[in-house]
Amino acid sequence: MSNRATSAVSGVWGAVGDTPLLHLVKLSKALGRDIFGKAEHMNPGGSVKDRAALGMIEAAEQSGALPPGGTIVEGTAGNTGIGLTLLGRARGYKVVIVMPDNQAAEKYELLRLLGAELITVPPTAFANEGHFYHTAKRVAAERPGAFWANQFENLANSDVHYRTTGPEIWRQVGGKLDAFVTSSGTGGTIGGVSAYLKEQAPTVRVTLADPGGSGLCSYVQTGVIKSSGESITEGIGIMRITANYARARIDDAMSVHDQQLIKMAYWLIEHESLCVGTSGALNVWAAATVALQLPPGARVVTILCDVGERYRSRQWNREWLASKGLVGEPGLPSAP
Repeated sequence: MSNRATSAVSGVWGAVGDTPLLHLVKLSKALGRDIFGKAEHMNPGGSVKDRAALGMIEAAEQSGALPPGGTIVEGTAGNTGIGLTLLGRARGYKVVIVMPDNQAAEKYELLRLLGAELITVPPTAFANEGHFYHTAKRVAAERPGAFWANQFENLANSDVHYRTTGPEIWRQVGGKLDAFVTSSGTGGTIGGVSAYLKEQAPTVRVTLADPGGSGLCSYVQTGVIKSSGESITEGIGIMRITANYARARIDDAMSVHDQQLIKMAYWLIEHESLCVGTSGALNVWAAATVALQLPPGARVVTILCDVGERYRSRQWNREWLASKGLVGEPGLPSAP
């Protein structure tokens, strides 16, 4: 990945990574601790998943699994599909994306605009063969020479975060960091970044932020995968341990309720002029909560996963929120 601040880069491919680390000035002042957001929503495809897409395509090209002019197939909640389509099409590949049919409409529209072949399936439990993960695997097997990206188990996902995202964060904080907080979907980001940061400073506290309906918080705290409730978030939370997540070095975990992340989303746009999606808002709420458990002046980094405009019909639509029992109003966590 190139330093785009000092030199021209090669199209969208060269624009992935080297994202800014944003000091959330007003939030930090309100909490008395320094909160930083890694601006992954500023990648060319609008999300942190651009890194995973780049890493998986590069690895597949190097191994010969993805020949010139070939086809990439993946099952996704949307952002990995957008990254694979953006980068894959720029590289000359066909891209087939399988998604559950209950995601934000903006994602489907963008995928079609970028040139993906889009297949939607009903949302279902992972054990069901109709799940988007299993469907993508079957579609890839049915198409001669197709490459199934398999982002959950493909270690090129967490590798790229170990090689790029982690070192960028460490450099940007000047080697001074108290805690790293983020959610997990495939486990790629938390797997790669936490492994790198812990190698630099074992004292960095890593906390997993988990939405309702996911079993990872329970797994960290009790060793048992167990979930409760549900969530409006997309692309985070899971009920199994993936190969990428297994690389993570996690000290603690916390659950974040949908109303809490909505409060943070609305607070960020009002006070920081920062428009992020539900996963990014969840991460910042969790980072703020962790920060309040640390001494004044502590430094906490989290991930701003994707652009909030991708959820115009949902988190920014107060009627839609009301239908979910949620209220679009700003708010912050309070000290314990």
